[in-house]
Amino acid sequence: MGVIRKKTATSRGEGGVKYVCDVCSADITSTVRIRCAHSACNEYDLCVQCFSKGSASGSHQPAVHPYRVIEQNSFPIFDREWGADEELLLLEGAEIYGLGSWADIADHIGGYRHKDEVRDHYLKVYVDSPRFPLPKRCSPQDMELANEVSREEFQARKKRRIEERREAARTAPALQPKTKPTASQPSCHEIQGYMPGRLEFETEYANEAEEAVQHMQFDPGDGINPRTGELEPEMELKLTVMEIYNCRLTQRVERKKVIFEHNLLDYRENIKNEKKRSKEERDLLNKAKPFARMMNRDDFEQFCQGLVDELNLRQAIHQLQDWRNLRIGDLRSGEKYEQEKLSRIQKAIPLGSMDRERLATTQRGKQQPVVPDPPSGAALLVAPELPIRLAGPNGASANGAASNGIKSESMTNGNHANGGSVVVANGTGPEKPKYMPQPVPGVQPLTLNPDSAPDLHLLTPEEVKLCEYLRIQPKPYIMIKEQILKEAVKGNGSLKKKQAREICHLDPVKGGKIFEFMVNAGWIAKA
Repeated sequence: MGVIRKKTATSRGEGGVKYVCDVCSADITSTVRIRCAHSACNEYDLCVQCFSKGSASGSHQPAVHPYRVIEQNSFPIFDREWGADEELLLLEGAEIYGLGSWADIADHIGGYRHKDEVRDHYLKVYVDSPRFPLPKRCSPQDMELANEVSREEFQARKKRRIEERREAARTAPALQPKTKPTASQPSCHEIQGYMPGRLEFETEYANEAEEAVQHMQFDPGDGINPRTGELEPEMELKLTVMEIYNCRLTQRVERKKVIFEHNLLDYRENIKNEKKRSKEERDLLNKAKPFARMMNRDDFEQFCQGLVDELNLRQAIHQLQDWRNLRIGDLRSGEKYEQEKLSRIQKAIPLGSMDRERLATTQRGKQQPVVPDPPSGAALLVAPELPIRLAGPNGASANGAASNGIKSESMTNGNHANGGSVVVANGTGPEKPKYMPQPVPGVQPLTLNPDSAPDLHLLTPEEVKLCEYLRIQPKPYIMIKEQILKEAVKGNGSLKKKQAREICHLDPVKGGKIFEFMVNAGWIAKA
């Protein structure tokens, strides 16, 4: 039996090769058909009824032409789920469309076979066979599967599979329309020469790699010396050249994979995102781009975001250190200093004649409101905006000192809300005399300086005096302060003096002094 060529192919969901009678045009795909074996009749098929009547058309002569009876070989030979007819159509489709065109081969087989299913079956039965290139059950005497699964049972399972997949295809949601591929436009120089349909570029990596192998020929039997049985030097040279060529192809595929993985073809979107970043961030991310070859897209984006966060933190820390060296103690003053510094730099730039004229014209006319640039990541970390806090009963804010800024009063029916408390936010509120700690009798004060106490800059002047009188280093005091505040939060801001002494693990007198200082500072309340 020769290879049966495609007779009529339809674009139905079921797919597959369709055969019709050349006389009555009846569908004989799933039944026994008679094929003329004469050379004058090319792919001439008849149904059983027309053959029994002796019907003919064209050059077919039923009286003298030989014929073949073609049955439906719907029984398993290599796999329990694949019939002999499907195996034949698989090999026929591979011959027509070529290996790798699994979607076309699956449509050629029909029966709602998927391309992944066809590919996996071919690799399992033919490629991974212990008798490669033949299947494992290639012997004509091997009838194990045919005897294990009867023809009727196999056809019933096949019919059930086709009906289930037909129903699933009918109820499946409609596919999304394909998006228009990226066009190669002169304005998009990053993708100029890209061919979306072929996923290739006009100029590939190692574009001249094919020139070394384009005239190379390999004939059967060449390359082996018949006397010694070893490879000849010319064949070894050819194999070396082919190995180099394969390495270049591998490198080309790896570079394409990076381009597609990180969406580098979305030129406009990438440029728009880069413009949102500062110059320092763009320079840093450009240096990190080589690491994209060893990461997927999500990991690389997290890596870049971590680098940007680190850069912003370093810039913010450096700016805060500069402010501390200049004796700037709050964020509002630091922001004001930066604005004045920028103004001085702009005034120091010499103006040309055209600039002076434009400046004079601007001053004569109505001044346009200046739109500030978007803040950088470092600027957001040192933003001077502080939350609004309620003043305490004595007019002090929650941290013991009113912030500089605006004072607003909450009014309810003409009276102050919360018993006359005022809301002080970044304003100059009513100043309260600061509580100054007193020396402890019998304790010699300790002199603290930045050299002997590295953490001294973290304390207020009042806290420095308290540590000197109690002979406590700044770092242990900060830890004691943190523990007392944590314990006070649990009690709704109030704490007993006895609890504070137990937390301090110091002399009761020193513990009581620390408790009184925090109460007078407004940080905690007596329970």
